[in-house]
Amino acid sequence: MGSNEPITKILKESHVIAVVGLSNNPERPSYRVASYLQSQGYKIVPVNPTITEALGEKSYADLAAIPGPVDVVDVFRKAEDVLPIVEAAIAKGANAVWLQEGVVNEAAAGRARAAGLLVVMDRCLFKEHSRLHREGRL
Repeated sequence: MGSNEPITKILKESHVIAVVGLSNNPERPSYRVASYLQSQGYKIVPVNPTITEALGEKSYADLAAIPGPVDVVDVFRKAEDVLPIVEAAIAKGANAVWLQEGVVNEAAAGRARAAGLLVVMDRCLFKEHSRLHREGRL
């Protein structure tokens, strides 16, 4: 699989993106990325136990609390916090786990892949979507 193929597949086939660590502060990268994705037609589900809502959407304490399916789990957390999030994404039935720029956890990525999830690590969802959109591939 070429390096763009899982990214393109995730962005073309996904509709619901749970953003773990989404802040309700417009200055934070998580807010800017989620806001952009929302503007592109994706349903954003905030996952942050410290807020009640972000981007007009109810925030959930964890992935298990989200009613309904989730296609992608986008992670804005420290690398050492990723494995339990991956386990929750597997239990939730997500199709993919996306670890944002600077988030690298090979063990968690391996666990997700072993469970059949697509994995993107150390890449920005906003930047990848923008690039593929510009290239006419989305």
